[in-house]
Amino acid sequence: MTFRAPIDLAAVNAYAKDSLVGHLGIVITEAGDDWLRGTMPVDARTRQPFGLLHGGASVALAETLGSMAGGLCVDSAKEQVVGLEINANHLRAVREGVVTGTARALHIGRSTQVWEIRIENEAGKPVCISRLTLAVVQKSREPGTGNRE
Repeated sequence: MTFRAPIDLAAVNAYAKDSLVGHLGIVITEAGDDWLRGTMPVDARTRQPFGLLHGGASVALAETLGSMAGGLCVDSAKEQVVGLEINANHLRAVREGVVTGTARALHIGRSTQVWEIRIENEAGKPVCISRLTLAVVQKSREPGTGNRE
């Protein structure tokens, strides 16, 4: 499996700037032929009240990376991907710094995709392992009429 076209990281980051992705400080940093990597700061935006990286922030990073990677595998003029299910195992606490996530495809099919996202701390130790299932859906031809409600 490879992405459908070379990845323009600046365009990907600009596209996500005014969304949850931008508000959490998530930045897509690297892309290979079949993987996508990004970072997220561990700061006031992403910590829970006890000073640790919030599990929901880790899941947001995982879903961001998996969904963006999944979208790069379909013909964006005709199809889009939407999340069906995500799970996460939180393995290690982080109090500060930056975490890095890498999304790799486990399955790329016509109607579904499954991605594994590994999030690590600055020492390269696993913080969270997540699995994301995406549905591949046809884009609607009429504005305002989506495929999901």
